[in-house]
Amino acid sequence: MPPEMRLQKFMAECGVASRRQAEKLILSGRVRVNGKTVTKLGTKIDPEVDKVKVEDQTLKQKENKVYIKLNKPPGYVSSCRKFKGERTILDLVRDVHYRLYPVGRLDRDSEGLMLLTNDGKLAHRLMHPRYEHEKEYIINAECRITNDELMKIESGIVIDGKKTLSARVKRLGERQFKIALKEGRKRQIRKMLEAIGNKIIRLKRVRIKNVRLGDLETGKHALLTTSEIKGLMV
Repeated sequence: MPPEMRLQKFMAECGVASRRQAEKLILSGRVRVNGKTVTKLGTKIDPEVDKVKVEDQTLKQKENKVYIKLNKPPGYVSSCRKFKGERTILDLVRDVHYRLYPVGRLDRDSEGLMLLTNDGKLAHRLMHPRYEHEKEYIINAECRITNDELMKIESGIVIDGKKTLSARVKRLGERQFKIALKEGRKRQIRKMLEAIGNKIIRLKRVRIKNVRLGDLETGKHALLTTSEIKGLMV
């Protein structure tokens, strides 16, 4: 949920007046919040909950489209819902004054690239299986992985009664490899490693389609560039 904001700022963002003009409207008693007249300039509101009226006009915040990439740390849940004692990725973007939704998921123990946006149309497109958008991960395994095992992962492994789609795999070390998938079944990579008798000790997503994690620090976020946004929309 976006943080509270000053009433005059909200009014300015709705396009009803400049901040200075909004202050005059408040002081003149022409602004109501949830049916009550407000004349105090320091009043703060929650744009998602509170109803603001100037005389008989109900104000609605102009919503710009926002596209963000986040380097998710382990221990955070990729969800908008928060249960007691949990930390969610929304806790890491509290300075963004928009209601954001995660595009896809990373489980609590995984880390790396997450996309967040308020563009529902793009989010649906990126998450729908039929588009087969590629996602890339770096995997650290508990035990050494043989070339035969990597070939099995690459060609597809049966998990939960269904064979995974072919993937692109590149060895990075005896216990480390990179994998690019065009599907996103629940805990898929972890189950693939379990199917060959191994276990993941670190899973980090480094790319979603054309957007790369790059050198973004853990727990930090950044706005996508124009070219990154255009690439996601293709």
